[in-house]
Amino acid sequence: MKDLQKTLKREYKFEGKGLHTGLKVNMTLAPAPVNTGIVFIRTDIGPDAKVEAVVDYVTQTQRGTTLENGEAKVSTIEHILSTFVGLGVDNAYILLDAPEAPIMDGSAKPFVEAISPDGLLEQDAPRKYYEIKEEIAFRDQESGSELILLPGESYEIDLTVDYNSKVLGVQKAYYSAESTDYASEVAPCRTFCFFHELEFLFRHNLIKGGDLENAIVIAENEVPQDELDKISSLLGVSSVQRVSTGYLNNVDLRFDNECARHKLLDVMGDFSLIGYRLKGKVIAVKSGHKINTQMARIIREKVKKEN
Repeated sequence: MKDLQKTLKREYKFEGKGLHTGLKVNMTLAPAPVNTGIVFIRTDIGPDAKVEAVVDYVTQTQRGTTLENGEAKVSTIEHILSTFVGLGVDNAYILLDAPEAPIMDGSAKPFVEAISPDGLLEQDAPRKYYEIKEEIAFRDQESGSELILLPGESYEIDLTVDYNSKVLGVQKAYYSAESTDYASEVAPCRTFCFFHELEFLFRHNLIKGGDLENAIVIAENEVPQDELDKISSLLGVSSVQRVSTGYLNNVDLRFDNECARHKLLDVMGDFSLIGYRLKGKVIAVKSGHKINTQMARIIREKVKKEN
């Protein structure tokens, strides 16, 4: 049985705000012809303001992945790209009227819940794969982050999160294209940050669209009430509290290892920028957007040389 490319059956519209810019954004996901891949279109600039979802166009990886091609700049794209990998979408247009994808609830769940009931449209062209033939390793000495790719029959990710955090501990997550249900096991997992990072992020003009409905906030230690009040004010909510488990009381965890699962979601989104589906096993330790896209670049260069 042929493994064929797939696209969306219809258009899907989302409205939200960018996590870092805070700007209101309308996003439309639309079907695309075979061999299109995933293409972002900045409709507020014009129909030709396009950037292909490949690592060649990555310009920033601070707190999210950004693509840029001339005027067409789009950021925080990893969640929607991860959705397409998890559901099996090969070709699609993503139309945006602002420079950042909507954060929604901080996960891929809203996108999956919209697309899944319709299924996908099978197209008359074989799916594009890149098969890992030998071990490829990349390590960031400064952060201790490491990615290792190994040969394998299908796509697997074995991920470990270790922030030296007494709240998180060492968390692990696993994905298999053969056996993991992306929609229920990966997509619902939300982005997260540490309480001590919040004020820094606000001061550096980030997380303008952050609120207590789209992120898990980890508070390692007891937080003085005046600091909680300051963050409440920045976030525009009446009050926040630290609960005994070490998290702020804004959300209930969907999984004990939700933070590790979200990092896995990010790896899937960032690795899609290779432009091909992978066959191989990824071992990820302390991964982040920077090292994810560095590895994606290494693999894409191999693809170009071999094709």
